[in-house]
Amino acid sequence: MELLDKTINSYLDVWLGPRDPRVKGWLLLENYTPTFIFSVLYLLIVWLGPKYMRNKQPFSCRGILVIYNLGLTLLSLYMFYELVTGVWEGGYNFFCQDTHSGGEADMKIIRVLWWYYFSKLIEFMDTFFFILRKNNHQITVLHVYHHATMLNIWWFVMNWVPCGHSYFGATLNSFIHVLMYSYYGLSSVPAMRPYLWWKKYITQGQLTQFVLTIFQTSCGVVWPCAFPQGWLYFQISYMISLIILFTNFYIQTYNKKASSRRKEYQNGSTATVNGYTNSFSSLQNNVKQRKQRKD
Repeated sequence: MELLDKTINSYLDVWLGPRDPRVKGWLLLENYTPTFIFSVLYLLIVWLGPKYMRNKQPFSCRGILVIYNLGLTLLSLYMFYELVTGVWEGGYNFFCQDTHSGGEADMKIIRVLWWYYFSKLIEFMDTFFFILRKNNHQITVLHVYHHATMLNIWWFVMNWVPCGHSYFGATLNSFIHVLMYSYYGLSSVPAMRPYLWWKKYITQGQLTQFVLTIFQTSCGVVWPCAFPQGWLYFQISYMISLIILFTNFYIQTYNKKASSRRKEYQNGSTATVNGYTNSFSSLQNNVKQRKQRKD
């Protein structure tokens, strides 16, 4: 394993240049092999997990889901606060910020972004809970692509550009995750589900985040500083891929469902989709359906 790590590190140093010495020896950052192995194991579980659960009863996971989502909500809130205050303390330039001009604030950003990188490993549990609860329809190409790539991308970010212009996307994403994981935490409590109406707006917020990140990253291309240009071009490309996938998800999830419900209402239909009645029935019937719903 040590020989493999040295070989990989030597190739990476040739391709990408010297690493940032400020993260030398940090947990999981010294070698790429652990991050790669975690990613491969994740993909294997995504492939084999549903097969294993096929003839088994789904797990509820209700209690642990509340704790898990609350924990990620608090972690995301912490990262968002620390990133915002670090950027303010370092006097970061919105248009382009290099990785060595923020003084002590740079180290604050680096420490927070390590937690951001590590949170991508924790978030693999999102998929594992889907598998255990047999919610396989939620394990989409978008879901797996996003989770599997983010951990790997941020390993490279932390080793070569762990602060400076890298702060912006992580800051926005941490804020979105405060909203997202608080929503999922509340939805784990059946009594709260009738009052949760903002799921669609979380997806809209994610799309807005990607567009803003492209704009801010493009500023670094137009008005360059000492931040490496290659990383900026890569981030723009990755954001474009997420916009395409998330837009498709939004259309499939919300626009088509809304169109289908309008047609059913106009035809007086009470068709059922995915086990939920899509009619404008009485409040009493809706309450009854919610009571029958099980995790």
